[in-house]
Amino acid sequence: MSFIGIIGGSGLYNLEGISNVEEIEINTPFGKPSDRLIKGRIENKDVVFLARHGKGHRILPSEINFKANIYAMKSLGVRKIISASAVGSLKIEHKPMDIVIPDQFIDRTYARESTFFGSGIVIHISFAEPICKVMAQAVKRAADKQEIPVKLGGTYVCMEGPQFSTKAESFVYRSWGADLIGMTNLQEAKLAREAEIAYVTIALVTDYDCWHESEEAVTVEMVLKYFNQNIINAKKIIKAAVLEIDAESDCRCHHALEGAILSDKSIITEEIKEKLKPIIGKYF
Repeated sequence: MSFIGIIGGSGLYNLEGISNVEEIEINTPFGKPSDRLIKGRIENKDVVFLARHGKGHRILPSEINFKANIYAMKSLGVRKIISASAVGSLKIEHKPMDIVIPDQFIDRTYARESTFFGSGIVIHISFAEPICKVMAQAVKRAADKQEIPVKLGGTYVCMEGPQFSTKAESFVYRSWGADLIGMTNLQEAKLAREAEIAYVTIALVTDYDCWHESEEAVTVEMVLKYFNQNIINAKKIIKAAVLEIDAESDCRCHHALEGAILSDKSIITEEIKEKLKPIIGKYF
């Protein structure tokens, strides 16, 4: 059985409409996920939901155990992930309350682990196209059917946080042509690709970061105000996208490790194979 994973960000700590609910607590070789995973069904589709920051929003972006989150989903049979998160806008055309499906990332993090590999196994995946194009198109179709405007494409700067940008940083990111700024999605995208899970993110614009001189500086209250207003549309899109997506179908994301294992397979230990079995098991 294959599942569609849903990862909720700030303000999205649950998803209504899930039936046959089962809460699952998982310990992974990389520690515990952000919270219990919620397994259930949306109409005829099997889903697994996880609150990225934990219920009640108790985990900082830098504290999120991204490896445990993605590993747990993979071990439960998740093949495709839809995520949602609050972001700041780096372009005037992306207004607060807009929704964007980014297709590129710039990494400005420095305190996070972004790979399952190392310590005896070397794997290099292709990451030129970090978002699954098939998933992005499916989410866009779902939004169109709900008559909710969604912009397809854009570059997301992933910063470390938890502080918001300085003005100097914000202007640098704008000079790069970036569209959005947030604190969470890049590690999810990297690890999902390593786990051969198709991944897409729905970015909910809450503010103009701090570059916009006529706008007040971004605050938590502002972010949550706009996010809570937009979360209704996000939930509609996610539910519609779940029904739009075939969890069983293949795309390039599901073969990301083919030809990517550089280590001599004969020297990879049984301990490593067992630890990473949900991810690399089919290659051994």
